[in-house]
Amino acid sequence: MFLFSKYFKLKLKDLLLLPSFWIVLFLLIRFYGITNPPLEVSHNWRQTTGLMVARNFVEVNNNIFYPQIDITSGKSGIIGMEFPLLNYLHYLLALLFGYEHWYGRLINLIVSSLGIFYYSKIIEQWTNRKTALYSTLALLASIWFAFSRKMMPDTFSISLAIIGIYYVNQYLKSNSIKHYFLGILLFSLGILAKIPAGIYMAPLFMVLVSKRIDKKFKLIISFGGACSLLLALLWYFKWNPYLESQYGNWYNSGVSLKEGFIEISRNMKAVLKNFYFNTFQSYILFALSMAGLFLLFRKKEKNIILIVLSVLLVFIIYIIKSGFFFHHHNYYIIPIVPIFAFLVGYFASAIKKKSITIALISFGVIEAVANQSHDFRLKESKLYKLRLETIMDSFSSKSDLIAINTGGNPQQLYLAHRKGWVFESEEIVAQKNIKRLREKDCKFIVLDKHLTSERLALESVFEDKDYLVYQLN
Repeated sequence: MFLFSKYFKLKLKDLLLLPSFWIVLFLLIRFYGITNPPLEVSHNWRQTTGLMVARNFVEVNNNIFYPQIDITSGKSGIIGMEFPLLNYLHYLLALLFGYEHWYGRLINLIVSSLGIFYYSKIIEQWTNRKTALYSTLALLASIWFAFSRKMMPDTFSISLAIIGIYYVNQYLKSNSIKHYFLGILLFSLGILAKIPAGIYMAPLFMVLVSKRIDKKFKLIISFGGACSLLLALLWYFKWNPYLESQYGNWYNSGVSLKEGFIEISRNMKAVLKNFYFNTFQSYILFALSMAGLFLLFRKKEKNIILIVLSVLLVFIIYIIKSGFFFHHHNYYIIPIVPIFAFLVGYFASAIKKKSITIALISFGVIEAVANQSHDFRLKESKLYKLRLETIMDSFSSKSDLIAINTGGNPQQLYLAHRKGWVFESEEIVAQKNIKRLREKDCKFIVLDKHLTSERLALESVFEDKDYLVYQLN
């Protein structure tokens, strides 16, 4: 309610100058279709993997240290992954109200909106209200617009880190120990939720070189930052390898710097697109961010330049470590977007003619939102997938293992509410794989007929225009 309480006393023109007004407006806009199943084109596979973990906390094992997916391949499905904080919050909500897939969307949207609120406060403290307003609008309309309402931890983790930075900064101002512990806790959870949030460790540690901050504060901030980093390192580089060795599953641990550099160098066109388009989904806003970077150097804003460059430097290392995944997935740009949004705000606030500023920001925001609007609509051609659980329930139990021909996308395995295997269409019909599935106690092979026209010399138990299901054993 603290976002709403002061609105009623203000005129419209005053409301439009408040970052919090736009944050609330964009929050309400993104409630549209929030209960949609994970069928949207953009990264439905990544969402359903996270949903598997949340649902398995509810139905199988609620130990947060042993996240479990439905792609078991005959094993347990326990997997090394980012710390499943978002998934566990989803589980806790399910304990109260029963499991629904869209809880993860809702949690991410609320936390990400709070993150942008605190982001605006940080920018205002750095610079001024105008810069905070335009930076906030740029971030709201950026790639965060779509991804902050997905069951994915990317904007969620960065938001926690941003809120953490705000409270650490408040500690430096007030010497309030509660602000310190809250800031370090939230920052730690942000890095655990997804390690790229660690790029914002760079400005935190710039405290060490500041001559205006007492040595006592430097030591305390350094200790807190080191604890945050240690927790992340233990989870990602100690616990995850253990889970991989014990259970055979691990997401993505990155590549060596040499391998990553070669991969990035060979795909520079796609890498650059992640910056000039995917950052904002708007050429206008990206152009403004580049103008802002130029202006920073022209005005010799040394402190801000150090913060921006330190984060960019760490992010470049992250790009190289990500290798193929960075240029292949647009959401890998998400961690650096708040910095580019600040550059937009910095330049826009320096434009003397208000009408030009309003036009540029307005057209940029409209362009960005329009380029992401498709993510809020579901294609009718994909709705057939929602029938799969009902189909399977008509002749099998939830405990039956199945194999399905959806390649690397586990979406339909999740929608079937079963565990098992995902194969490419040409692999699932191979006799050696069918033999292996029998040995692993797979009960059914499900063929999505939209993906293959192949038929097997097995007993079919169901067929319609969308699916063909064979029984094994």
